Amino acid sequence: MSIQSKNPATEKVLKSFKEISNEELEKKLSLVSKAFQSWEKTTFKERAILMYKLGEYLRNHAKDFSRLQMLEMGKTIKSGPIGIDKCALLCDYYADNAETILADEILKTGKKEQYVKFDPLGVILGIMPWNFPFWQVYRYAVPAMMAGNVCLLKHASNVPQCAKAIEKSFRLAGFPKGIFQNLFLPASRVENFIRDSRIVAISLTGSEKAGSEVARVAGEEIKKIVLELGGSDPFIVFADADILEAAKVAVVARLQGNAGQSCISAKRFIVEESIKEKFLKIVIEEFSKLSVGDPSDPATDVGPLATEQILLDVEKQVAQSVKKGAKIVYGGSRKKGKGYFYLPTVLINVKKGMPVYDEEVFGPVLPVITFRNEKEAIQIANDTRYGLGAAIFTSDIAKAKRIIPQIKAGNVCVNDMVKSDPRAPFGGIKKSGYGRELSSYGIKEFVNIKNVWIA
Repeated sequence: MSIQSKNPATEKVLKSFKEISNEELEKKLSLVSKAFQSWEKTTFKERAILMYKLGEYLRNHAKDFSRLQMLEMGKTIKSGPIGIDKCALLCDYYADNAETILADEILKTGKKEQYVKFDPLGVILGIMPWNFPFWQVYRYAVPAMMAGNVCLLKHASNVPQCAKAIEKSFRLAGFPKGIFQNLFLPASRVENFIRDSRIVAISLTGSEKAGSEVARVAGEEIKKIVLELGGSDPFIVFADADILEAAKVAVVARLQGNAGQSCISAKRFIVEESIKEKFLKIVIEEFSKLSVGDPSDPATDVGPLATEQILLDVEKQVAQSVKKGAKIVYGGSRKKGKGYFYLPTVLINVKKGMPVYDEEVFGPVLPVITFRNEKEAIQIANDTRYGLGAAIFTSDIAKAKRIIPQIKAGNVCVNDMVKSDPRAPFGGIKKSGYGRELSSYGIKEFVNIKNVWIA
């Protein structure tokens, strides 16, 4: 079986790679296990020196990485460098702070000496998605490695060139041989691989279905796992908000520079009834300004969806919602010609029971749901099996602070869109997963929190 790199804008196969053989897989496992024995003994200063070099390498190769993800999954060339720079900031953050975060914590319990120590676990398997093919990988690997762990990557099968480039970045930044390795491993072989005793923990970013399957296996093997899964994030706009600003942010929040293919994209736009028409008018105006097309063109705002199946799924979700009473007021179809393009789309009359209300839509589709009062807005916001993020737009900050504790999500932003930051914890609840990435919380997910006392 071959793993293909296919351009979603042209539908042409770029390259093919052979899946890893069992013999080669065993070699890589042996190498990474051996690498851990020496890497866990390195100091934070030694790790930080290499991590700074990795950040520098990423900045110097931002254009190359941006081009790769544009070719393999359709991310626009103009949005690419921003994401790569964020990866470099992540490297700097953990190089600066890992030692402080993981310093021994002194406990005052009456013992002669008692403290909490944070030790690395070993080999961490990352199962990563295609939608942000660089950021998602560094997001799990950088803190894990700064804590003294080593990493294996099973990347999404449609971004193999990105996966190879990431592996190369660690090598050229000077990291010891074997401590970060890419595996061309198909999904059908992941279960047996997780069961290998040398894999001690798993970080997965992906779909709800993938998370459920991997969590089942990890549970049977009693292995630590962090899951960052789907989302159907509410974007609540009250009548007292700055409507122009809220509508403009709504468009950015829906697309996320990635044709709407993001777990933290706002996906349900919950708008107070009295301002619905004004909000819609601005959103449609903003959508009409967007250029949809060749992602290699710096003028393009919206590129293709990553695969034909994603395009078919979005078409089906919109069509079924319309059949149930939703109305398309802008867009609503694929772009003519080659490529997996879907036009930015706005739907109204959206209600529970429609796919665009109930499901995660991974494309540039903006459904608008109206509410009459604060209680109803909160009810609609929480009326989802997901719990990743939420945005609230209002000029009444006291009201926002009253609502925040009632929102069932891992991230809540007021008068801004949901976004990740290396300095802040990121993750969700409910079907959006569990565990946290980034900040001091993320680096402590893959350590042994060891209680020590000396009598």
